[in-house]
Amino acid sequence: MKSLVSIGFFFIALNCCAQPSPAAPQEQWKRWERDANPLYRAEQALTGVIVHDIFPPTVASRIYVYASIAAYEVLVQDAKEYASLAGQIRSLQAVPTATARADKSVSYSLAAVAAFVETAKKLVFSEQALEDSVRVIYAGYAAKGYPPEVIDSSKAFGKRVADFILSWAAKDRYKETRAMKRYSLKKTPGAWIPTPPGYMAAVDPHWNKIRTMVLDSASQCKPVPPPTFSTDKTSEFYKQAKEVYDIGKNPTAEQRAIASFWDCNPFFLNIQGHLNFATKKLSPGGHWMSVAGITARKVGADMVRASAGYALTALALFDGFISCWDEKYRSQLVRPESYINATIDEEWKPILQTPPFPEYPSGHSVISTAAAAALTSLFGDNFGFDDTTETEYGLPIRKFPSFNAAAQEAAVSRLYGGIHYRAAIENGQQQGKRVGELLLAKIRLKNPSRTN
Repeated sequence: MKSLVSIGFFFIALNCCAQPSPAAPQEQWKRWERDANPLYRAEQALTGVIVHDIFPPTVASRIYVYASIAAYEVLVQDAKEYASLAGQIRSLQAVPTATARADKSVSYSLAAVAAFVETAKKLVFSEQALEDSVRVIYAGYAAKGYPPEVIDSSKAFGKRVADFILSWAAKDRYKETRAMKRYSLKKTPGAWIPTPPGYMAAVDPHWNKIRTMVLDSASQCKPVPPPTFSTDKTSEFYKQAKEVYDIGKNPTAEQRAIASFWDCNPFFLNIQGHLNFATKKLSPGGHWMSVAGITARKVGADMVRASAGYALTALALFDGFISCWDEKYRSQLVRPESYINATIDEEWKPILQTPPFPEYPSGHSVISTAAAAALTSLFGDNFGFDDTTETEYGLPIRKFPSFNAAAQEAAVSRLYGGIHYRAAIENGQQQGKRVGELLLAKIRLKNPSRTN
């Protein structure tokens, strides 16, 4: 499989250099300031690196949120209609400002890209890949007539903001969770156990220790408990497992298509004899960050509005994963694959590979519902769009009449794929709805005290 990062670099270079204007007068460089394309390219480059580095969905959401906040906090300094997130999200103080507010040598657009990439570089493994990407993006600014002194001062400003954001991020307890004990398997009936084909250890069992952005705590949106575990054929638990089994035995073509489109499994493992190798895939959060970009492009958003879309979506994803993981490792529920193999049919396999963490609730149901709420608040309900996210993976475009419709399909895809019971999906959607509601109740992006 071709490297997604390499492909991304090709298109970045192609787009950046498509309309060079080296002869443009220096005083005209500001006409490009609201162009969102450099931010789109930076976000695409980051997604490519996240896929390449095989970050789990939890960690991917952390990378997206800090990079997106860094870019947004630069741009709002020059956008009268938008409000800073400082004071609105947990422990974030006002970020550094340009050395002189009226200094025309600062491009807030270029500084935002620098803040985004400089923040992201310190949160990924493939730093050089992002460095190569941003170098090409900077070349695009030069080609549009941005003077060298503007480029240099803007990069420096962006770096100061990135350093500030990284200092704040360092206090979110992520580093501490890396040193905590690995998950210990429970021996009680119905407890989660590793699943085929890799039988991987449980991922991020301590994610609920991470500092939230807007939630009061990881457990603030705690869902109702899952159905009581039972192997009795008359029990609700058995009936839900049997539903997963029956769909998996005879799925329709549309059910298969939906399951594949929303797979978003960065842990996908290929087994060929004694050879094991990974197929790198987008994370669930990466899919919704892509939808945020698709939406911004469709409405012709300027850079500030596009950045607001990325930031609010990333906040929904980040707190959504913390909330979801808090319940996953409270319930520690067995996956359908393990239950069905032990109770119904030992040869049965789900359409999708089961990811390596407990079942309840469905992560995609939680974060998709929360992300849809964020995007709906910015771009409206019944906003139709063509989701081209998975075309790079050989899957066709899917069309949705709204963000909520897309989130509903993402949620039910887990039933079709054979990796979640219905209760995990429906209760996960309710949990995601609560996360989204709390996010929108606490975050104000538009600033009524400032006028255009």
